Amino acid sequence: MSATLRITEIFHSIQGESRSVGLPTVFVRLTGCPLRCQYCDTAYAFTGGELWRLEAILAEVARYAPGHVCVTGGEPLAQPNCLPLLRALCDAGYQVSLETSGALDVSGVDSRVSRVVDLKTPDSQEVGRNLYANMALLGAEDQVKFVVCSRQDYEWARFKLDEYALAGRVGEILFSPSHGQLNPRDLAEWIVADNLPVRFQMQLHKYLWNDEPGH
Repeated sequence: MSATLRITEIFHSIQGESRSVGLPTVFVRLTGCPLRCQYCDTAYAFTGGELWRLEAILAEVARYAPGHVCVTGGEPLAQPNCLPLLRALCDAGYQVSLETSGALDVSGVDSRVSRVVDLKTPDSQEVGRNLYANMALLGAEDQVKFVVCSRQDYEWARFKLDEYALAGRVGEILFSPSHGQLNPRDLAEWIVADNLPVRFQMQLHKYLWNDEPGH
């Protein structure tokens, strides 16, 4: 029997963050997440969704003829069949990224996938869920993201940069202001003042489409 996954939505849009920001991308949003970050903008993906066979997912993705595919959630790794999905997307020739909370083991993810691992800051209210063993598994194709809600979060993130030597380990370190909680200019100025080896980013989709589902 074909592998199945519970899917909230599959859509074609502009990548709003990460290394491929601005590029047309097909998003495959899986349903379900074991975390409850206080700033979550995809709570609609916690439950519901529809069961899709792997072949049907691949056919829907191919309909858009994309170069880039992002598997996201929710927390996509909460579904074991996320791993064969990622492998199949790579086999189909796409540039594939995985957006994951950092709370689940990433060791089984196909090496061709760029893993975008979100280290949860204290103000996310889920910092205790970070699986720090993931840091040793990441390499030059991978990315680590910090959603910064406050100066306290910023200082915590700076410490983690040094603790895990992230600048020499991963391809991108992403600092993003929590939308509506931290003034983006403040975060940008802190980064410049400390000359951090990170990429400041803002979530383009929030400004282009006001965070509507399907974008």
